[in-house]
Amino acid sequence: MAGEAGDESTVRRASPWPVFIAFGFVIGEVGVFLGVVPLAVGGVLLFGGSCAGIIDEAGYGSSPWRTLGYVGLVFVALGSLLWGAYTPAITVHSLLRSPATNLVARRGVAVLGAGLVLGVVAVVGRVRSGRPTD
Repeated sequence: MAGEAGDESTVRRASPWPVFIAFGFVIGEVGVFLGVVPLAVGGVLLFGGSCAGIIDEAGYGSSPWRTLGYVGLVFVALGSLLWGAYTPAITVHSLLRSPATNLVARRGVAVLGAGLVLGVVAVVGRVRSGRPTD
């Protein structure tokens, strides 16, 4: 221990974020693996928000909203890659039809949608916090 038993200035609190990260990861993976879109989206949202929270709490990010935006951007990229990889041709008709016919493309759309929601929440949070340029 860094401090003595009676030294209250070094009291360390436990962070709630690791539990939420673990639950978000598991729920998101189960949703993506089984193709249950609400579970996939909810798990990715919980995982992404918790990652942004723990990074902000640790002091590694300048703003939790900026970090949340970057996490959302990563999920948008991963979902787009997964969706595009299982689309027969990169045309508007094929892209819009592939989630209905291909289960892997549907999972990619779920991850992409969750990433977009994280990005929108990050933008709205930055504007509502009064510091849109941080």
